Amino acid sequence: MTVKAAEASGSTLTYSKMRGMVAILIAFMKQRRMGLNDFIQKIATNSYACKHPEVQSILKISQPQEPELMNANPSPPPSPSQQINLGPSSNPHAKPSDFHFLKVIGKGSFGKVLLARHKAEEQFYAVKVLQKKAILKKKEEKHIMSERNVLLKNVKHPFLVGLHFSFQTADKLYFVLDYINGGELFYHLQRERCFLEPRARFYAAEIASALGYLHSLNIVYRDLKPENILLDSQGHIVLTDFGLCKENIEHNGTTSTFCGTPEYLAPEVLHKQPYDRTVDWWCLGAVLYEMLYGLPPFYSRNTAEMYDNILNKPLQLKPNITNSARHLLEGLLQKDRTKRLGAKEDFMEIKNHIFFSPINWDDLINKKITPPFNPNVSGPSDLRHFDPEFTDEPVPNSIGQSPDSILITASVKEAAEAFLGFSYAPPVDSFL
Repeated sequence: MTVKAAEASGSTLTYSKMRGMVAILIAFMKQRRMGLNDFIQKIATNSYACKHPEVQSILKISQPQEPELMNANPSPPPSPSQQINLGPSSNPHAKPSDFHFLKVIGKGSFGKVLLARHKAEEQFYAVKVLQKKAILKKKEEKHIMSERNVLLKNVKHPFLVGLHFSFQTADKLYFVLDYINGGELFYHLQRERCFLEPRARFYAAEIASALGYLHSLNIVYRDLKPENILLDSQGHIVLTDFGLCKENIEHNGTTSTFCGTPEYLAPEVLHKQPYDRTVDWWCLGAVLYEMLYGLPPFYSRNTAEMYDNILNKPLQLKPNITNSARHLLEGLLQKDRTKRLGAKEDFMEIKNHIFFSPINWDDLINKKITPPFNPNVSGPSDLRHFDPEFTDEPVPNSIGQSPDSILITASVKEAAEAFLGFSYAPPVDSFL
């Protein structure tokens, strides 16, 4: 409610009401950081939301035969026959005590991301630390291993975060990643509300290049959103978080897992139909729309209404963008995936679109184009672009320790056995 509307209705916008509005905004921002599974579970436990026919249809609440979606009935840890084994460990000596863990810089469903300095190398890294028991409880071990697999393939692309090595303790998994401190795209969009078209074009081009590279490896990303898009210290895009990636999807291949983030779900995913790599182009359209207009294209605070908008509402474009941007958004946000831009020739269709005609793609991939925004970070310790919600949190002592063998419980032992072969160290010649 605006101030004028409040006055017209005979009430005033009090301090307490203002605090309430701020609380709603904060809740929206935190909701955006949640994974889809957590978000669905929250909806499923809300009796009012569950009564809505769109929500019932999409989540199939009346047919609880899909516990994986709802996380309603966590399964016990996998038996030895179900264990995921990626082969012998090639980095058996790495351990948490090799690092000084300096600051919390991010959080997720299964753990935290920390700024860490390697004691021997004096090199700064972002270390993603995941709790094994939390992963197993939600039956997400395959997604974690998929993320590791994808990270192993990404070391040669400039707009994808790189994995330096990984290791594990009895109760935790550690991804040692590139440290990127220019801030999430979501963070910058929050501050500036929207971007001018040249800036949005630059980011969209780098994102499209990264998605095209993943597609060339038969990987569908499936979770493109501003929270998963980072800026490096110069202002270039770095795509991160590969937990929802689907591997081995050939050019005409499909998959059908219901996953992603609510605001960016493609219609075919909501319809629970088989979908292909064009879901990534839908998400690119949604992110480009959000960069230009400040909100995702079919956004509503009411989730059921938002899903209905995605499925049925025509795309509405305000007149403050160029015709080429309008044409690109219409192509990417085509509800029929067979007619969507990218359905025939994938990344080449995006690359050759008139909206990107100012982009020299060779210069782009070689980072010869000066980014339109410079984060102006002074060095690794400059955390100005990280949310204080994270950086103000104390670093847990347990992050840098391996559990004492005397204290390892039976459940910890079971968790330890579920991630055989997780540890990884690259060959010397794999670094650029």
